[in-house]
Amino acid sequence: MRAFVISEYAHPSKIPVRQDAPEPVPLESQVVVDVYSAGMNFFDILQAQGKYQNQPPFPFILGTELAGKIASSSPIPKGCPFKPGDRVFGAGQGAYAERVAIDWKSLQSLPENMTYDQGAGLQVTWPTSYEALVGRAQLKPGEWVLVTASAGGVGIAACQLAKALGAKVIAAAGSQEKLDVSVKFGGADHVVNYTKKDWQREVLNLTGGKGVDVIYDPVGMIRDCLKCIAWKGRALVVGFAGGEIEKLPLNLVLLKNISIVGIHWGAYLSKNVERVPVVWRDLLELFASGRVKPVVYSEVWPLERTADGLAALEKRKTWGKAVVRVREEDGFKARL
Repeated sequence: MRAFVISEYAHPSKIPVRQDAPEPVPLESQVVVDVYSAGMNFFDILQAQGKYQNQPPFPFILGTELAGKIASSSPIPKGCPFKPGDRVFGAGQGAYAERVAIDWKSLQSLPENMTYDQGAGLQVTWPTSYEALVGRAQLKPGEWVLVTASAGGVGIAACQLAKALGAKVIAAAGSQEKLDVSVKFGGADHVVNYTKKDWQREVLNLTGGKGVDVIYDPVGMIRDCLKCIAWKGRALVVGFAGGEIEKLPLNLVLLKNISIVGIHWGAYLSKNVERVPVVWRDLLELFASGRVKPVVYSEVWPLERTADGLAALEKRKTWGKAVVRVREEDGFKARL
């Protein structure tokens, strides 16, 4: 079996794809999935180097997000609603491989209006953005939302979801190309380039001097964004893709009566499990309605070039969701 196997910690660029990886052996609650596409995440780069909070024992297969089909030879555990041949998406360690064993409760049915490439990036990105905006920030129609790294995987999902929820969206990114992507695929109402000096003044001008009600930040730019947050605003800490964990001026939190709110979707599976099906129900309804749609980067890498895709992601060359295509679609036509 072809797979991106980690036998010792190293940068992904130094790890070749193996052709002789062992086949997955499912546990009692697991099914075997033929992987068609796998989503790339920044934490994959960290995990390959031993720098992530979740480090499986050696050897392990890299990758978490996936879309595929229940394998014809897969066991079907008691209570599992899937059968061989069903199209699914989900998350489980070992996505950068031809097959993976995964707990069936970590899978969802892939909507008929989606390709495997689109489905590969759903499991982490979309519930993170939805729960951040709805569950944590309690976004209301008509409010202003500032999304940093707005052309990235979670950013572009946040833009689309905020628009679908009736908000006014200001997309912030570091290049004109990514700002254009934020408008074309994210539906942003306005854009600002956060590499320019005093970009926060532009945000204040767009909001009539009030500032934004919600900040959605996966980069680590909360400190800078607080200069253009509104009274009683909510700042969402989504991640630190910029590499630095911030120290915040709490005097501004006090003076502006604002909230700093975290979102760690992975923790919901153990800390707030009853919320998980509610979020997925709402998201699947939005996908079915066509009001939101997953965005896949223009280049999709084959499994043998996984390291090239991760390098592009690390260098911030990608937008939307970066995807590894493990195998080609087999005749199914998504109802786009």
